[in-house]
Amino acid sequence: MSRERLACYIEGGTPPGGSRANPGCRDRRPPRAVRPLWLPGGVYFALRSPMWGGGLAGYDPGLPGAAPACAHLVTAGQFADIAAQEMYRPPGTDLDLAPVLRTGRHLLGPGRYETMLHVGDLDGHPILTFTASWTQADVAPTAPSAGYLRAIGAGVRSAHGWSPARVGGYLAGRPGAAGHWTPERVTALLTAR
Repeated sequence: MSRERLACYIEGGTPPGGSRANPGCRDRRPPRAVRPLWLPGGVYFALRSPMWGGGLAGYDPGLPGAAPACAHLVTAGQFADIAAQEMYRPPGTDLDLAPVLRTGRHLLGPGRYETMLHVGDLDGHPILTFTASWTQADVAPTAPSAGYLRAIGAGVRSAHGWSPARVGGYLAGRPGAAGHWTPERVTALLTAR
């Protein structure tokens, strides 16, 4: 969600706390606009993130409630290259967005971030994201790493202007983090220098 993390996908580079470099997009221009928003559903942590260690974040639009998010206005090519990097594929291949725009959901493959979702529209632009094909109930929860929580927490703070304590409470309550991370421990991660 943060501009700094997104810059590693667009320009290339390794995010603080991450274990691998992203090659970047073909088009390295920054997003034309950035806006906080809420997506129907929720976020959970499961499986294991090769980049961060610990559980990786999934978005399940079928969960109750709403998830804080951030819309970045990027080109279709940039979206394809960002998605490819999340799928551990080389960037450079455009995606056919017609199926997801027509049906709201399009499966690209069986992997953890290989399902595209059209979750609404904003200022005449489709809001697209990608997640796993499964639901939160289909996988065992896994606690996320400290570095991953720092990265996600920084994004929520910058996008929504939340205090560290509010972000800590939110992230500590997500399936996978709940029972392993407390709001106080997550807040401490977000305020450590």
